[in-house]
Amino acid sequence: MAVERTCTAFAAAGRRVTFNAVTAQTVINRTTLNRRADLRALVDEHRAKGCDSTTLTGVTVQIDELRRSLEAVANNVRRHEERLRRLERRSDGRQ
Repeated sequence: MAVERTCTAFAAAGRRVTFNAVTAQTVINRTTLNRRADLRALVDEHRAKGCDSTTLTGVTVQIDELRRSLEAVANNVRRHEERLRRLERRSDGRQ
């Protein structure tokens, strides 16, 4: 994935991982990075690694990252549950 490779390369080079830097390198626009929870989580994860986790800011970033990750998982669960309900209704109608 381009975003993950870019974030890893920035971190390895000692560069700050920012949304603007990632968008410039990957040619993925900032709106897409913000709307797609999986991409945003990648950038946030690498940004958090650059922060000291013992500071209030570092903890705040980690909490925000965890919240966004949990929301992404919850959205996937809801989507899968809805898909299962549709499949069950479809199979009930055929029997």
